[in-house]
Amino acid sequence: MDKFEKLLKKIEKRTLKLGVVGLGYVGLPLAVEKAKAGYDVIGFDVQTDKVEKINNGINYIGDVVSEDLQDLVKQNKLKATDDPTLFSELDAIAICVPTPLDIYKQPNMSYVVDSINLISQYISDNTLIVLESTTYPGTTEEILKPVLEESGFIIGETVYLAYSPERVDPGNKHFNTKNTPKVVGGVTDNCTKLASKLYSSILKSDIHEVSSPSVAEMEKILENTFRNINIALANEMAILCDKMNIDVWEVIDAASSKPYGFMPFYPGPGLGGHCIPIDPWYLTYKAREYNYHTKLIETAGEINDDMPMVVVNKISEILNTNSLSLKNSKILVLGLAYKKDIDDYRESPILKIIELLENRQANLTIIDPYIENYSYKGLERKTDKLDINKIEEYDLVFIATNHTKFDYKTIYDNSKIIFDTRNSYNRKESEKYYKI
Repeated sequence: MDKFEKLLKKIEKRTLKLGVVGLGYVGLPLAVEKAKAGYDVIGFDVQTDKVEKINNGINYIGDVVSEDLQDLVKQNKLKATDDPTLFSELDAIAICVPTPLDIYKQPNMSYVVDSINLISQYISDNTLIVLESTTYPGTTEEILKPVLEESGFIIGETVYLAYSPERVDPGNKHFNTKNTPKVVGGVTDNCTKLASKLYSSILKSDIHEVSSPSVAEMEKILENTFRNINIALANEMAILCDKMNIDVWEVIDAASSKPYGFMPFYPGPGLGGHCIPIDPWYLTYKAREYNYHTKLIETAGEINDDMPMVVVNKISEILNTNSLSLKNSKILVLGLAYKKDIDDYRESPILKIIELLENRQANLTIIDPYIENYSYKGLERKTDKLDINKIEEYDLVFIATNHTKFDYKTIYDNSKIIFDTRNSYNRKESEKYYKI
C-alpha cells in the first residue's frame, strides 16, 4: 500500500490527526466539526489568549456551541497550542488565517506566508495542506506551492496541496460549517481526491470538486462580488429613490413579486464583515497583472464605501428639517455589529458612521446587546446599556443594526425622531420616522 492509499485508509478509520491554523470565525468552527467527526484535532494560533480559552473550554465564537467545545476539550479530541513543532504530528492541516487589505486596498498575505513557512519547517512526508482563507486566484500555487517545493516536498507525491474556500455566514440559522456545500480544488488529482475525501468524512454537505485551486479561489471571489455588486445596486437605488420621494423598500417588495429573473438585495448603511466588502478587491488587485481594469467591481465598491457618508448627510438633513443642528445633538445609535443578531463588528460601516458623527461634534450613545467592548483605530471603547426611560431625551434615534433584541415598539413610542437604515418597521410612515 503506497503513502496515498494509507492516508485514504486513515480517513476511513478516522485515525488522521488534523490541525487547524487560525482559530477565529472560520478556524474554530472547522476545528470543532473535525473533532465532532471523530478526529483528534490540534488548533494553532499565535494569540495565547485564544489558546488558553479553548484549552479551558471557553468559547468566543457565536457559531460554535459552547457545550460542544467543552465536551471535545474534556474528551481530549480538541486542544489548542502556539507550538509549531506539533505540526510534525499531523496528517492534514487547514490554514484559516486572516487575509486583510492594506490601506491601498491590496491583499496583505503575511499571515498566509508566515503560516506556510512554519508548516513547511515541521511537517512530515505524506501531509495534506488545505488553504481556506479567502484570497486572490493563484495564491495556492504561487505562494504555498513554491515554499513546499523549496523545502524538498513533491506536490501530489510526498505532500498534498489544495484550496477549499470557507463559506461562513455568521448568525445564519440554517447554514453553518457542517451543512454548507464545500468546493475543493487540488494542485493534482490526488490532492483533490484526498481533500474531498477528508471533507466528506467531516461535513454533512455536498463536496464540489473543481479542476484547480485557481478555480476554487475564483469562485469564492465570484460569490462575494456578486453580493457586493447587487447590494451596491440596492444602495444606489435607495439614494435615487430618496431624492425622488419613493420608498425603495416598497419598490424592492414589488420587484420581488416576479417569480423569475429577480433576486432581492437590500440597501443599508454600508457593507461589513470580513468577506463582502473586502474580497472583490483581491480580484481587482490580481486583474492588474493582466492589464485589466475591473470597472464594475470598483464602482460597486465605491458606492458601498460611500454609504456611511450618505447616512451621516441624511441624519444632518433630518435634524435640519426639525430645526436642529448635528453639532451637539444627542443621538442614540442602536447597533454596532455589521448584521443583526451577531457580535461581529469587523469592517462594520457603523464604526465609520460613528467616527463621522463624532467629528461633527454629535453626542452619541452607542448600544449593542451583543457587543460590550470594541476597538476602532487602536482605541478601546465600551458600548452603553439601553435605558428605555431615557429614549425621549435623544434628538434622534439611529437604527444602524436591526437586532431582534431591540424592543422596536417601545423605541418608536418613546422617540422624538427615528432614522432607520434597516426597514425595521416594515415601510411604516409617520412624521417622525425616516428611513434610508
